[in-house]
Amino acid sequence: MNAIARPQVRWPAWLAYRPELSVEAIVLIASVFFAAFANNAFWRAASAAGAFANGGGAWVAACVFVAIVAITSLLLGVLLNRWTVKPLLTVLLLVTAGAAHFMSQYGVYLDTGMIRNVLQSDGKESAELFTGGLVLPLLLYGLLPALLLWRVRLKPRPLARALLARLGLLLASLALAGVALMGSFQDISALMRNHKEMRHLVTPANYLVSLTRVALDDSASRVRGRTPIGTDARVAAGRAAGAKPRLLVLVVGETVRAQNWGLNGYERQTTPELARIGPINFPDTTACGSSTEVSVPCMFSPYGRANYDKDRIQGSESLLNVLEYAGIQTLWRDNQTGCKNVCKGLAFETFEHDTDPAYCDSERCFDEVMLRGLRERIGAKPGDAVVVLHQLGNHGPAYFRRYPDRLRRWTPTCDTNELGKCDRQQIVNAYDNAVLATDEFLARTIRYLAQDTSRDTAMIYLSDHGESLGENGLYLHGVPYAIAPKTQTKVPMTMWFSPGFAASRGLDLQCLRAESTKPASQDNLFHSVLGLMQVETSVYEKRMDLFAPCVRKAV
Repeated sequence: MNAIARPQVRWPAWLAYRPELSVEAIVLIASVFFAAFANNAFWRAASAAGAFANGGGAWVAACVFVAIVAITSLLLGVLLNRWTVKPLLTVLLLVTAGAAHFMSQYGVYLDTGMIRNVLQSDGKESAELFTGGLVLPLLLYGLLPALLLWRVRLKPRPLARALLARLGLLLASLALAGVALMGSFQDISALMRNHKEMRHLVTPANYLVSLTRVALDDSASRVRGRTPIGTDARVAAGRAAGAKPRLLVLVVGETVRAQNWGLNGYERQTTPELARIGPINFPDTTACGSSTEVSVPCMFSPYGRANYDKDRIQGSESLLNVLEYAGIQTLWRDNQTGCKNVCKGLAFETFEHDTDPAYCDSERCFDEVMLRGLRERIGAKPGDAVVVLHQLGNHGPAYFRRYPDRLRRWTPTCDTNELGKCDRQQIVNAYDNAVLATDEFLARTIRYLAQDTSRDTAMIYLSDHGESLGENGLYLHGVPYAIAPKTQTKVPMTMWFSPGFAASRGLDLQCLRAESTKPASQDNLFHSVLGLMQVETSVYEKRMDLFAPCVRKAV
C-alpha cells in the first residue's frame, strides 16, 4: 500500500531566515536596543533637566546615547557567553521591559533601596503591580525580542579566537564610552553632577549594578552579624510600689503622608475618629527615608538620618533589643512584609496570610486583625511591654483595597491597580478613603488600650514614609532621598496616653502639646521611647527625647 504523501509546508523566506551571529554581535545589538527602547524615563528626565536644550543639544544626546550603548555592552560582555547568552539575555529582556514600564509609569528609581523593596515584596504585593498595562510592554520589548533572539544561530569559533573577540569588545566598549563622554564632557558632567540620581534611570545598568551591591552588602552583613547596642540598659529605680505595668503600643504606619492627615489641617477631615479623641499630634515630622526598607530600620536605630549610615544602621541591633536588655518585653505584630531585621531574634507574629473572615479576604487583612488576642499575648508575661503593630495602611497602588466599602466617603475612586487609567482626583479620593481606615484603626487601638485596667497604656503612631499621588508625574514612593519630594518625606505622628500612664510617668500633657508644634523627625523615636519607658543606657540622648522637656515628678 502506497504511503500518503504529506504536503510540504513552505514558510515565507523571512520566517525561515535564521541569521548566524557571534555573541559579541548579539551584545552590541542588545545594547543598542536597550538604549533606544528601555530608557524613556532617563531621556525624559535628562530633557527636563535641560541637558539637550541649547544649540548643541542633539550632539549631547548623541554622545549620551553612545555612552549608554558602550556601558551596556561592557556589562553584557562580562555577563554573557556562548552558553548563557540566550537564556540570560531572555531574562534581561523581560526584566528590563518591566523595569522600564514601572519607571515610566510611576517615576521610580532603581537604586539599591528600591531593589531591596522589590526583593522583599511578597507574592500578594507583587501581584498588585502586575496589571494589564504591563502586558503590551512585556510583549513588545521583552517577549518579541526574545523570540527573535532564539532564532539566531551562534557562530562557532575556537576558544582562543572567542576570548580575543571578547577582550576586544570589552576594550572597545571602554574606549567608546570614554570618547562619547569626552565628546560633550562639560554638558554630561554637569548633568550627572547636578542630578546624580539620574544614573538610577539608565536601564538595565541601574538594576544590574544595584542588585550586585545588594548581594554584596547582604553577604557582608551575614559575615559581620549585628553589633549589640545598649547592653547596659536598665529601667530606672523609683517606681512606686504596686504601680501598674506599662504597655506602649508603637503603630508603624505605611505610606501615609502628612499632607493628607486630617489632624494636620488637611482640607478634608481624614481623621474624624482621632479628632474626637483629641490625641497629641506632631504636624511637622520628617521621615528618615522615602521607603520602608530605609525608614523602618532607621527609626528604630540610635543613628538616624542626621548621621545616616546604612551599613551601621542595618548592622546594629535596634531599639527593641535595648528594651529587652532592660527587661521590657517586646513583640512585633506584622501585617506587612516583615520587620526589616528590626525584630530579628525577638518575638514576632505575622498576620500577612491570616484567614480570619472577620478581618480578611482572599487578598489581604485589614489592620484590626493585629489587635486580636493582644491582651492575652502580652498578659502571659508580667512587667512592662512595648508592642509594635506594623500596618498595611495605605500601601499602593491598590489604595481602593485598603478600606471597607463603608469608608468610601470620597468618590469617584480609582478602583484599579493601574493608576494611569485614573485621573488624579480619583487617585486622591481612594488614597484619602484609605487614610480614614488608618484613622479608624488607631481610634480602635486607643479604645482597646483605654479598656485595659491592668496596665497603664499609651500609643505612638508614626508613618514610615509618604507617597506621591501624581505630583510632577511621580507616583508611589522610593525616590532617592536627596531629591524626594516632601510628599514622600513628611509623615504624620500622633500620640495618646492614658491618665494612669501620664501620671505614673510624670508627663505634662499640656507642655507636650506645646512641644508638638516644633519640628520632629523619626530620629526622635529611639530616644523618646527609651525616655518614656525610663530606660537608662549609654546610647540614650536626652536632647533627642521629645518627652524630656515635659517630664515632671511622677505621682
